[in-house]
Amino acid sequence: MPLKPAEKAALDQWYCIDAVTDIPSGMSVNRLLGYDVSVLRTTDDTFMVRRADTGETLGTRLRYGYLWITLGQPARDVLPIPEAEEDDRRLVVCGAISVKSSAPRVVENFLDMAHFPFVHTDILGAEPHTEVRHYTTEIRRDIDEVWATNCEFFQPQAALSAKEGIMTQYQYRVADPFAVLLYKTCPNAANRWDVICLFVQPVDPEFCRAHPVMFLIDDVSTVTELVAFQQVIFLQDRIILENQRPLLLPLEPRSEIPTRADASSVAYRRWLKEKGIVYGTTAQAA
Repeated sequence: MPLKPAEKAALDQWYCIDAVTDIPSGMSVNRLLGYDVSVLRTTDDTFMVRRADTGETLGTRLRYGYLWITLGQPARDVLPIPEAEEDDRRLVVCGAISVKSSAPRVVENFLDMAHFPFVHTDILGAEPHTEVRHYTTEIRRDIDEVWATNCEFFQPQAALSAKEGIMTQYQYRVADPFAVLLYKTCPNAANRWDVICLFVQPVDPEFCRAHPVMFLIDDVSTVTELVAFQQVIFLQDRIILENQRPLLLPLEPRSEIPTRADASSVAYRRWLKEKGIVYGTTAQAA
């Protein structure tokens, strides 16, 4: 169902729709926020994107190995990732994964540490290490982002390059309503972070495509190994997401009972409401 005019807040965002390497030459079709879009890739690798129903030419950006587009008039450019400019980091594009769930649900799941021991057993968590310790969550008004800091969790294999279990330090950054980044302990470089991003493309209210990408300090693992490791984790998440009810993210107070571990989710939902983002939420029908 196409967006209502009142949902301009969702239109006025930048969205990742595909890795550049996955977009064929010539004309192809994609979908965003309930609208079909045509993507023309020319022989000199430039892109022309139009809204299929109106023929309107859409704004485009090439960032972090992906094509980004907008259906509206964003107030700012695609989110900045300073680590992407560091010469010793590897860009690892992990491919698109379709999920029968709403985009906000996928972002919220990415923020959740409590499921690590039960969904990503012996990788990102394991019993009896199930406690989510107190962490700090804030909406940073100066940059209009949600951050969770001072996060830590014991992980049997925090990264592909990890040789043993470690207490992993985390920071989460929700840089726009459908793009979330994780900064985590880097096994290969003290005092630096590995950066794992999830760019979520809301195709329809209850269906989306997730685009994971990593900026890593790892000169040993192959790209195939790194992609496979990340996809195993996300496919484990997909099973949970597609069985979660409702698929739309509730924004109403007390619709779901939060715990202390859900502080980042609570802040994210409050931030969406403040911004007027209702696409993919239970406020969609309001």
